[in-house]
Parts: sequence; C-alpha cells; structure tokens
Amino acid sequence: MVKHETEWISLRHAAELLGVHPATVRTWADEGKISSRRTAGGHRRFSRSDLERFAQAAPDVQPIEVQLILQNALGSTRMQVGEQHNLSNVEWYTLMSEATREKMRHQGRAVLQGLRDYLAGGAADDLLTTAINLGKGYAKLLTEDHLTLPQATRGFLYFSDFVVNAILTWSELSQPRNPSEWAHLLRQVNTYINTMLLSIIEYYEEE
Repeated sequence: MVKHETEWISLRHAAELLGVHPATVRTWADEGKISSRRTAGGHRRFSRSDLERFAQAAPDVQPIEVQLILQNALGSTRMQVGEQHNLSNVEWYTLMSEATREKMRHQGRAVLQGLRDYLAGGAADDLLTTAINLGKGYAKLLTEDHLTLPQATRGFLYFSDFVVNAILTWSELSQPRNPSEWAHLLRQVNTYINTMLLSIIEYYEEE
C-alpha cells in the first residue's frame, strides 16, 4: 500500500511525536532504527505510522534524551579541564598529580555511564551501588595525593555541576512538553550525585 504524502512528517514533528530531541531522531535514522526518506530539497521525512510502531516496540524510549544530556556534560567538562589555565590557581586542582588528573578523565566516563544505567533502570536503589563504589574510587585517588576532605569535595562539586547545568541548559533549549519530567530527572540525578558525595565523605572518615 502506498502511503499518502500527509503521512510523512518532518524531523521536528517526528521528535515531538516520540518525545525526544531532534538530534536523537536523526541518529536513529542514520543507524537504520527508523526509516526515513529525503525530499527534493534534502530534508528528512518520516512515516507517522512507522514512528508509532517504533514507539510501541520500544517502550523504554525516554521522553527526555538522557544520553545526549550527559554527553553534553562530559564534553563541557573536557573543555574546561583542557583549558588548564582556568584551574591553575585552584588549590584542589594544583594538588592533583598528572596521573590522577588522567584517571579522573577516565572516571568521568564511568560516572556518566553509571548515571545512565541508574536512570534507565528506573532509579532503583540497588543501582546506587555503582555510585557508592565510584565515590570510594574518587576519594581513594585524592587521598593518595593528600587532598583534604574539603578540597576533595570542592573538586567533586566542580565536576558534578556540569551534569546539573547540562540538564538545566537542555531543558531551556528543548522546551519540554512536560516540565515535571525535567524536575523528576533532576531529582534522580541529585540522588546519584549525593550518594557519591556521601561515599567520599565516609571514605575519608574511615581513613
């Protein structure tokens, strides 16, 4: 059966239908997860019925695109840390060895992956074990460089702010249909971050 032209919708409308950012729909199309076609002008068009079937077959698709939010946070962190002159006079940063800084860059990926898994798993309490272990690993690295607990806390808050700010910035740009979804996401992220921070504090107290 040939589809009528009215069944084909734009990228923006496809994103609204699925409740995700347009960049996510574009990625899914490039990966072949969603079929699309091009207009004579090169613009993507998506079948409404295909999108509805995709949404039904993938109930775990989150209305808020968490992965892109966290990737944005990681990118911002890399940019700031890469510009070392911004941190050259910050005490906690200058006390870190270059080896520790490199390990922290890799740990940033682990933190975001753990956070993604936590959110994708419905923010279940048992998934906070990863946050606890990551907090201990962070604290262990910094105690080896002889950073105090206040210094370690300042460093942790510096990096965790990128995640929170990424969510706030994304909500302003994306104009979510349901603002309560953003508040719910932010609460879950704060729970994960606070669990890591408490783990850091407990590690220092045990030293």
